[in-house]
Formats: sequence, C-alpha cells, structure tokens
Amino acid sequence: MPTPTKGPRLGGGPAHERLLLANLATQLFEHRSITTTEAKAKRVRPLAERLITFAKRGDLAARRRVMTVVRDKGVVHVLFTEIAPAMAERQGGYTRITKIGNRKGDNAPMAVIELVLEPLSAKKATVREAESATKRAAKKVAAPAKAASPAAGPAADEAPAADEAPAADEAPATLVDGAAASVSGEEGPYGPDSRAPLADGDAPEGFYVKGNKDSMKFHLPGSQWYDATVAEVYFRTAEAAVAAGFVEAGKRAAADDAEAEA
Repeated sequence: MPTPTKGPRLGGGPAHERLLLANLATQLFEHRSITTTEAKAKRVRPLAERLITFAKRGDLAARRRVMTVVRDKGVVHVLFTEIAPAMAERQGGYTRITKIGNRKGDNAPMAVIELVLEPLSAKKATVREAESATKRAAKKVAAPAKAASPAAGPAADEAPAADEAPAADEAPATLVDGAAASVSGEEGPYGPDSRAPLADGDAPEGFYVKGNKDSMKFHLPGSQWYDATVAEVYFRTAEAAVAAGFVEAGKRAAADDAEAEA
C-alpha cells in the first residue's frame, strides 16, 4: 500500500484503513464512479491506479496480486476484461477527482472519484502512432545493416586472398624463368636485377623479392614475414639479392649458430 500522507490514518487502525481502501477500490471498479470524502478519494487514488497497472499486465501473477486487495472475483474479472483494455493506450492518470462542495451535517469536503474511460484525443493518438511508426522504421533500417555486416566480413577476408593469389603464382614463375614480361620502376642501387618500390609502395612487375636495407635481409613470396615486411628494394630473384649482400630472412640466425659451434 502507498505510504500514507501526514496526519491520522483512516479508520481506527492500520488494518481498518486497508479494508476501507480495499472496499473503496472495489466499489470504484464496480460502479466506475463513487462519491466520498476528499481525504478518502485522495488516499484511494494511488491504490486504484496501481491495481489498474497490474490488470494491464494481464498475467496470472498480476491477477493474484489484485485479488489480495479486491476480494470480489466478479469485480476482478471486470477489471481485467473491460477496464484494463480501455486503459491500454494511457500511460497513467486512470482516475479523476472532482470536488463537489461540503457535506451537510459535518461540513466534510466531498469529491467524486471516477475512472477516466474516455479514449485519447485524436491529437494524442496521432502522436503516439507516429512515434510507433518511427520506432518500427528504425528497426527495419537496423535489421538490413546487421545482416549486411556479417556478409561483408567474409567478402573482405576473401578479397586479399584473391589479390595475393596472382602474386604468389607469378613469383615462382619469375624466379624460374628469370625474366618478366615488362619491368617497371626505377633501377635500384644493387644493379639491373633490383628495383625501387613504386610510388604506391607496390612491387614492380617481375620483382617480387623484398629487401630490407637496415637488416640486409630479403623475403621470398610466401615466406613467414613477407606480407608484414615493408620493402625498401625489390629483387628479381633470390640469387640477385644474395649477390647484393642480402641474406634470406630466418637463415642468418642458423648460420651464426653453426659458426659458434665450429
């Protein structure tokens, strides 16, 4: 039950107050509108709206929760089947309190508390429908984007393999034949069998052996560090790289170990 307002409770004690509010809520759901004192109307309002919120859920747990307050099964049935569907579009404010003056005799301020069963205005309904349409459109736009992302992944992974395949196929042929159809790029500092990289960093046609001036090592196509190496000079064949004083990557350490053992 909601926290009571300041001042004395309704009735003679807490249990009596709970019964009073439960009876008021039951009568409100049964008759849709009741006349009571202003204090009781303000106290039953949060309880009634909370029970309507449970009824809008519509599940068995919510029904059992409501029946702990409203003992009349007929009223509970009406609440779940008639009142809750009428409140489906409302996000709150299920009740309305109207002051009607003081009561004769004890001069107590009176009020009418009733359920707001009128449909939402056309403007509010239009705004709500527009918001729903915007959400649906956003979901439809997001769904193709998610579907396209996994599809683009394999294609992006396959593209480098397709680009590298001709290079891997052409390199051994170049090494075996010892000549290329055409040569591009400037002549390198290590003779006619060496070339400087092209402007975009790619290898000149027919020169696929990568050389690194700092380490004086060369990398053959398909070797372990070939793709990760940034070439400073390209050679036509491995023999040309060896003649220029370069050592194949991965073999210098083995040669040093052999010399140490000797």
